[in-house]
Amino acid sequence: MPTPNPEALAFLLSRRSRPAKTLTGPVPDRTALEPLLTAAARTPDHGKLEPWRFIVLTQPALARLAGLVPARGAALGIEPDKIARAQDQFAQAKLAVVVVSSPKSSDKIPQIEQVYSAGAVCLALVNAALAAGWGANWLSGWPSHDRDFIRDTLGLADHENIAGFIHIGTETSAPPERPRPDLTTITTWVTE
Repeated sequence: MPTPNPEALAFLLSRRSRPAKTLTGPVPDRTALEPLLTAAARTPDHGKLEPWRFIVLTQPALARLAGLVPARGAALGIEPDKIARAQDQFAQAKLAVVVVSSPKSSDKIPQIEQVYSAGAVCLALVNAALAAGWGANWLSGWPSHDRDFIRDTLGLADHENIAGFIHIGTETSAPPERPRPDLTTITTWVTE
């Protein structure tokens, strides 16, 4: 029989991301953030390629990004309200960790598996932050998908993409529970 960890299971069954706009300071300092990054880096990684990396954005870096969003959004013809939302995502944040999907060349491990691993890092980082008592949220948005923006502002290489911006901070209010998937509509049991 397996050895259960009821506390861990209870946490996973009740975990809820916290909206980034409800997060404030204080935020974890380097000493508090490093164990969260360490936990996230324990994500399944077929082939041990480490096809991801982190960029920690503190408030000055986030303010810089916020200042660059309007011109880039206008150049792309993005609707003003979407530009404003993207700008606010950076301007209101106190700390965000960029999880960079950075696939490695491999004859054995398909790139898609490496991208999935980067997505798993995002969830692991959110869960580690929540387990440590912080509020956390995994966001993306058009700036994370704009090749020029991510190259020019964050120095991403041509083969790299942003898997997510993980916002971490102090929760100001608990969000209401939301509907969860109905397992009967998303689960197929194959018995033969």
